[in-house]
Amino acid sequence: MVGVENEIVVPTVGMKFADETEVFEFYKRDAYHVGFPIRKRTTKREDDEIVRSMSFTCSREGRRNRNQSTSLNPLPTIQTGCKARLIVSSDAHGIFRINIVHLKHNHKMNPSKSRLYRCNRQVSERVKRRLEVNDIAGIPLHKSFNSTVVEAGGFDNMTCVEKDCRNLIERVRCLRLWEGDVIAIQAYFSKMQTRSPGFFFCMDLDDDCRLRNVFWTNNRSREAYKEFGDVVTFDTTYLTNKYDMPFAPFVGVIHHGQSTILGCGLVSNEDTNTFVLLFRTWLECMNDQAPNGILTDQDRAMQNAIQIVFPNTKHRWCLWHILKKLSKKFGSHKAKGSILHYTCVSL
Repeated sequence: MVGVENEIVVPTVGMKFADETEVFEFYKRDAYHVGFPIRKRTTKREDDEIVRSMSFTCSREGRRNRNQSTSLNPLPTIQTGCKARLIVSSDAHGIFRINIVHLKHNHKMNPSKSRLYRCNRQVSERVKRRLEVNDIAGIPLHKSFNSTVVEAGGFDNMTCVEKDCRNLIERVRCLRLWEGDVIAIQAYFSKMQTRSPGFFFCMDLDDDCRLRNVFWTNNRSREAYKEFGDVVTFDTTYLTNKYDMPFAPFVGVIHHGQSTILGCGLVSNEDTNTFVLLFRTWLECMNDQAPNGILTDQDRAMQNAIQIVFPNTKHRWCLWHILKKLSKKFGSHKAKGSILHYTCVSL
């Protein structure tokens, strides 16, 4: 748009922009000045994939369905049904024009908090490099973030929050392997596959061909699953070895009451996308036969992945994790002692 870059201009119908990015940046500057967060709401494309219209709204637009609330998925409180929005359309030359503008909000504005809204937060390249180096060196993220805050002169000068830094590290993490380990793993798996035709493995690489996640299982485990795959336990145990990688085994129980391994994985992080990939890979090598039940700890990422990959499987929480939290959850309840005693006796 023609005009001064830093000048705050109120959106009006008829204003024109060179592309969709310019529209978004313009509306974001206005929102930053007024004090509300924005998001891209809808995008309509023609058959040729050319964008014809777009809408941007206040992030407090809409309301969530209260029936979808659970203890592990509490309802966010940001949505207030705000109607503020900006709707644009493009012409034959790709020029975007504002067609509809609603400036009125149904909530209070707070320009002093604009830098903390998700659409405005960003992690600088310098901070990114420091976080990655410190993470490789084993420095806890909260300490790295605190040092960044001190260097910036306080929280008021930060352009990101700790959650942004944590998300960044989770995205860039790869398996902490030594030089040559990836080749060694692939060579070993290939040799096992030659010796045992039922051996299955999958190596997940990122865009830079760095190893992120590994899954493997053998023919014995696959055959055992056919007989003892009704109920499966899945857990990630953080190993205290030189590699510092979460080990993720699928475990079943045979007719003698003994545990049997049904597959193993090494994962770079424990988010929903990683678990979805791991579950789908495991399900593929088990002939797409989902278990009747699966036991996990109370991890939200696992729960989300199970709902995606195993929608008809009964998901239950591990009893050990439940008992571990009983004392803390009951706190100073007057019947705490008898409840804990009855629980232990019942088990």
